Amino acid sequence: SMASPALLMRVVASAYSVAEKAATIVRNVMSAGDLGIVEKAGPSDLQTKADRLVQMSICASLARKFPKVTIIGEEELPTGDVTEDLIEDGHCEEILKKPCPAQYTGIREEELVIWVDPLDGTKEYTEGLLDHVTVLIGIAYGGKAIAGVINQPYYNYEAGANAVLGRTIWGVLGMGAFGFQLTEAPAGKHIVITTRSHSNALVNECISALNPDHVIRVGGAGNKIIQLIEGKASAYVFASPGCKKWDTCAPEAILHAVGGKITDIRGNSFQYNKEVKHMNSAGVLATLRNYDYYASRIPNTVKESLVP
Repeated sequence: SMASPALLMRVVASAYSVAEKAATIVRNVMSAGDLGIVEKAGPSDLQTKADRLVQMSICASLARKFPKVTIIGEEELPTGDVTEDLIEDGHCEEILKKPCPAQYTGIREEELVIWVDPLDGTKEYTEGLLDHVTVLIGIAYGGKAIAGVINQPYYNYEAGANAVLGRTIWGVLGMGAFGFQLTEAPAGKHIVITTRSHSNALVNECISALNPDHVIRVGGAGNKIIQLIEGKASAYVFASPGCKKWDTCAPEAILHAVGGKITDIRGNSFQYNKEVKHMNSAGVLATLRNYDYYASRIPNTVKESLVP
């Protein structure tokens, strides 16, 4: 008989189903009409009923199956009993059938850290920019993002009544990434994607230094990485401290699984061990290809303004 699937593949297979459940919750909250919005640190830092319910669903579902894994979610929520209707017990069979990359076969539960952004692009969600919204589940080992699941609850939402709504992208380092068509941005074009709601002088100075042909401003880190791997943008540049570990962990694993690269603005890789501080204080620079081209053009004034 086949050996039982390695822990990592079981976690990814469960995270896939848990993310699909999360997407259903996100869509249900929106269609019910009461978003239950609260401001956290200010008008650009919002939390909705969907953020709260989805985080409870993801964390409780994964903790029940993998009790020794550390799970860190964006929202600070009261710990209490989670109702059974929020629990997802399923897993994706197709993922379980794939062999685990050799370097990860011996991983134990207590060595994994899962970073969860229940609803990346909350502000956009409240404004009806639904294609910006993602659910992010990133899996780290040895401080490194090694696997990730990104769900887009509203993928295809403009495609008409019969379109299948939503999709789940997933990837594992050493295996690749699945659920989308990998596409490179047009050669010779410098299309920079950046923040929509957290712009400032530094962010803009950094972008002008790259002399882009085009700048795209959208919400959500997950959304921006998807634009890179689908060839809509050549570089994701954010010269500001707003991004957190749960924003970058899942997208980083997927980007790295297809040969891309993400660092802070100064070129340092992100660390994802459980003791690490949550803020990516030195911003984000990510590309699918040609990382060095963009990294070499970040002004020193910008680098000096951002302390890791």
